[in-house]
Amino acid sequence: MGLSILIIDDEIKLGELLSRILQLEGYTVLRADSAKSGLKLLEREEIGLVLSDVKLPDANGVELVKKIKEIKPYVEVINLTAYGSISDGVLAIKNGAFDYLTKGDDNEKIIPLVSKAMDKAALQYRVMQLEKQMAALHGFSAILGQSAAIKEAIALAKKVAQTDATVLLLGETGTGKEVFAEAIHYESPRKEKPFIAVNCSAFSRELLESELFGYKAGAFTGALKDKKGLFEEANGGTIFLDELGEMSPELQAKLLRVLENGSFIKLGETKTTTVNVRLIAATNRDLQKEADAGNFRLDLYYRLSGFTITLPPLRERSGDIEQLAHHFIKVYSAKVKRAVPEVDANFFKALGQHNWKGNIRELKNVIERVIILLDDETITSKLLPYEFHDGNHTDALDLSSVEKQHIHKILRHTKGNKTEAARILGIGLATLYRKIEEYHIQAD
Repeated sequence: MGLSILIIDDEIKLGELLSRILQLEGYTVLRADSAKSGLKLLEREEIGLVLSDVKLPDANGVELVKKIKEIKPYVEVINLTAYGSISDGVLAIKNGAFDYLTKGDDNEKIIPLVSKAMDKAALQYRVMQLEKQMAALHGFSAILGQSAAIKEAIALAKKVAQTDATVLLLGETGTGKEVFAEAIHYESPRKEKPFIAVNCSAFSRELLESELFGYKAGAFTGALKDKKGLFEEANGGTIFLDELGEMSPELQAKLLRVLENGSFIKLGETKTTTVNVRLIAATNRDLQKEADAGNFRLDLYYRLSGFTITLPPLRERSGDIEQLAHHFIKVYSAKVKRAVPEVDANFFKALGQHNWKGNIRELKNVIERVIILLDDETITSKLLPYEFHDGNHTDALDLSSVEKQHIHKILRHTKGNKTEAARILGIGLATLYRKIEEYHIQAD
């Protein structure tokens, strides 16, 4: 269903004529005879364009433009008047009107003008809808849970999101620090600019420096051309540095300078580069202890820790486990193109009793494996990994048999991709190869 056109005019005959002309062009037209009734329609209906008389019984149409834009910024407005004046026209455009026309002079102009205004409104409406979708996918509504611990963390994140403050996210591995970082970015004034996430533990010191800050051609062997660093790529937006505690002291010094004055020097460069980037950092280490031990710069720690949010481990929000599990069941069912299965109550009971050392990441991984292994229409606790069964498997031979079948199913699902299979199984690649050899598992 497309956007409608709203005519606000107390001249009934003129409104009827204009409405008929626009309807013949294929538009859906709504009408109001006052500013008050027009604004009510605007709030209730999906409108793209308002054609408003300047002299209304309860308002000035030129001033009404500002109210319309406040309610729905994507809506375009064309003012119509019987007695046009340059000053009114200038004010209308200043207030955000698409155009200002004198009645009687607009017969040839109105249809192409309406078409242009509706095209612009439709584009702005689509952008707004995409922003809503992004907020739903990456904003605070994407963070599931009703426990007091997670609600407290979300409340803090919402407050800091509207500022430019540096944020330090603390918590165990797998508690959702990147999800929080994304939410802070996508519900901040920087949401239309880039969000770039970097795991500092995934790079060597030299490579991390070149990735973050870039380099000049010839800075080192293999540097054939200039390279922008991720801080430059994130200019105007947000950079998320995960596992910040792994960063070398030399890089810590460079990061401190960025936080202090927004500048740095690229490898092989002599002049400074300036950026406007918000930093969100995360770590599962105790940076205060690391600083006291001489492993982390104390001045950088103080700079980072101005606003900290500690994310609760899953064991402290056990009431959220069932909701999270339901969500991941839907996600992975869609991924393997199967209907969302029923879930046995004992399955959730087993999840609730687990310690979840890997937190949400571990839960997500467990549900992915369960969906892959599921052969019938109901998820039961039998599909859970061995550590969930409290040693109820008394027959070691039987346990080996189950493990063999489990690994075989995962390999079949990944079409023999052992790296992916190891990820799903939650084991190292070398361990997987050893198990394949031990159980004589043949690829299908």
